[in-house]
Amino acid sequence: MHIGIIMDGNGRWAVSRGLPRLAGHRRGAKRVTEIVKSCPSLGVKTLTLYAFSTENWKRAPQEVDGLMRLFRRHLRTQLVELHQQNVRVRFLGDPSALADDIQNQMDYLSELTKNNTGLHLNIAINYGGRDELARAVRGIVNSVVSGQISVDAIDEQMIGRALDTGDQLDPDLIIRTAGEVRISNFLTWQSAESELTFVDVPWPDFYKANLAKAIDDLRSRSPRFGAVDHDMAKEA
Repeated sequence: MHIGIIMDGNGRWAVSRGLPRLAGHRRGAKRVTEIVKSCPSLGVKTLTLYAFSTENWKRAPQEVDGLMRLFRRHLRTQLVELHQQNVRVRFLGDPSALADDIQNQMDYLSELTKNNTGLHLNIAINYGGRDELARAVRGIVNSVVSGQISVDAIDEQMIGRALDTGDQLDPDLIIRTAGEVRISNFLTWQSAESELTFVDVPWPDFYKANLAKAIDDLRSRSPRFGAVDHDMAKEA
């Protein structure tokens, strides 16, 4: 089973408690740790987390700076633990806009865990579904121009393979927290057949029990779920 989560509501959670927005992001980072640990027991083989979108650069500079500091700290402190848990980590998005030290930490974590066989964890940083599609199209066009492929060879499968998730199956379920009812440029291509769940709970208050309920709801409403889960089990 592949689940994608749009982790929304950190800032509003903090403001509602009279705290700075970054306090919500710090609390949200702790929730990531718990949810990642809970996935194997819930049958989740692949988890994709929307950590920072291409649109998030428009936020106040002090909030963006704080988020980058949080990324640095989380990458360092969770590095060994994720590896010890047999988690394979991949980063989705365009890393070029990120600071060099963050890119280096991302590369190191990806390399360190690439042969792990447990949970497949995708972390989307500086990610946007439309940007991903544009990057994929540019890569395919370059292959056409260089004579490696013909225009007639372009099909849905080729486009899918050119995406950041190219060797993975599409998500069975996408969850968005904090009450918003849209996917906000998340896995735009990959979510074409995904089930969608929108919950009112903000991400800092989203626990294993909330994830388990979303999965139970998916099983109860999706007759294709059994077949999809079987395919995911083969992939794992």
